[in-house]
Amino acid sequence: MKAEKIRNQTDAELQDQERQLSDQLFKLKFQMNMGQTESLKKIRGLRKDIARVKTIMGERTRGAQATTEKK
Repeated sequence: MKAEKIRNQTDAELQDQERQLSDQLFKLKFQMNMGQTESLKKIRGLRKDIARVKTIMGERTRGAQATTEKK
């Protein structure tokens, strides 16, 4: 998932996206521990996507705080 695509989403969509990605990651980790799958690439990709979403959410909150402090 590209950062540009994530930036175009609303805050609610970002929270939903993070929740979905976390659920997918949990399921993949569970399957891996059970020996059903060996998809390390998918796990790495999901972790990076979650980090991107959290980073952009953090940027937005810091940006909102900076604008309120200036006023």
